Amino acid sequence: MNTSIRRRTLTGTALALATAAVLTACGGEDSRPAGAEAEDTANAKAASAVRDPLVATFDGGLYLLDGRTLDLAGTIELPGFNRVNPAGDDDHVIVSTDAGFRVLNATEQKLTGIRYDGAEPGHVVRHAGRTTLFTDGTGEVNVFDPADLSTGEKPEGRTYTSAEPHHGVAIELSNGHLLSTLGTEEKRTGALVLDRHGKELRRSENCPGVHGEAAAQGEAVAVGCEDGVLIYKDGRFTKVQAPDDYGRIGNQAGSDKSPVLLGDYKTDPDAELERPTRISLIDTRTAKLRLVDLGTSYSFRSLGRGPHGEALVLGTDGALHVIDPETGEAEKEIPAVGAWQEPLDWQQPRPTLFVRDHTAYVSDPGKRTVHAIDLESGRKTASVTLPKSTNELSGTVAGH
Repeated sequence: MNTSIRRRTLTGTALALATAAVLTACGGEDSRPAGAEAEDTANAKAASAVRDPLVATFDGGLYLLDGRTLDLAGTIELPGFNRVNPAGDDDHVIVSTDAGFRVLNATEQKLTGIRYDGAEPGHVVRHAGRTTLFTDGTGEVNVFDPADLSTGEKPEGRTYTSAEPHHGVAIELSNGHLLSTLGTEEKRTGALVLDRHGKELRRSENCPGVHGEAAAQGEAVAVGCEDGVLIYKDGRFTKVQAPDDYGRIGNQAGSDKSPVLLGDYKTDPDAELERPTRISLIDTRTAKLRLVDLGTSYSFRSLGRGPHGEALVLGTDGALHVIDPETGEAEKEIPAVGAWQEPLDWQQPRPTLFVRDHTAYVSDPGKRTVHAIDLESGRKTASVTLPKSTNELSGTVAGH
């Protein structure tokens, strides 16, 4: 073949290919099937999605972990002291920041634009398919359906403002009634219940130092007091008196599988930091309180409930104590982390318990580790060592 003819043929082929590429790039005919681009985007999102996400805070940000393997899936930088709680669906976690509540899509590893601004964001409560936020600095309560977070827009919900800002908590019941605490910045006294329209139905100011909440089987809701607990059930308040003049139950954990609530128990009002060894078990059927000595201390991040309603306490002896709430008997002790001591400052890291389904997740900040423990077998199913020491630990919960 004549070399000049061959060269011209190749040049023409290359030109044709280049022209076709330009036409395609400019919106010309694409040989790929319709919807291929959308499918590529969906596949990319699926590849980066975190399964059953866990979120651990560290100084300056958030770690996102795969809930099955505990692999570190991603890191989000977020300055300040941050707290995390389940939002109530399969994808989102509520992050309490210096400026208010923010919503994290933990599955997609990104903070959304949904915010509830306000000073001192406090308790996040999930109950009866609704999520309730209490902002201490303003006294504002926001209630919404967590399923609406999937739209990416701020959910339309219910708002209520307490008479005075205070460190409080609120919970919406299945009938639409709202229970919210009473108090001021200096003194907290009890709780009230409002109907769907904001009309006050019930009130009790027989709960000094009211703090925390939990719901038991049969929708019995309790808030903690400095002298016991206050239970709201079937439209009325009942006070459960502590056996000590000062018997503070400020942190509680409930389960819809059990009528018995798990609480902490402190008796020294003057202690800089009391390290209690006793827990409280409150039977909402009988309004009776039982104290159980664990033989080890624990912290406010140590309480949880298992899939069958069992009471779980992460002790400073490093064991996860599994307790029958009906009898107060210890069923077993599961080795979890090394021995530890609760720090004086409540914002400082300490081993933390988060329970989802049949798995207990336990952090060990001193070793920068997080462990997954099967509650049935007591066996560690996964562990991870993270770049930095963690503080709080939480995750998604709906569908579990």
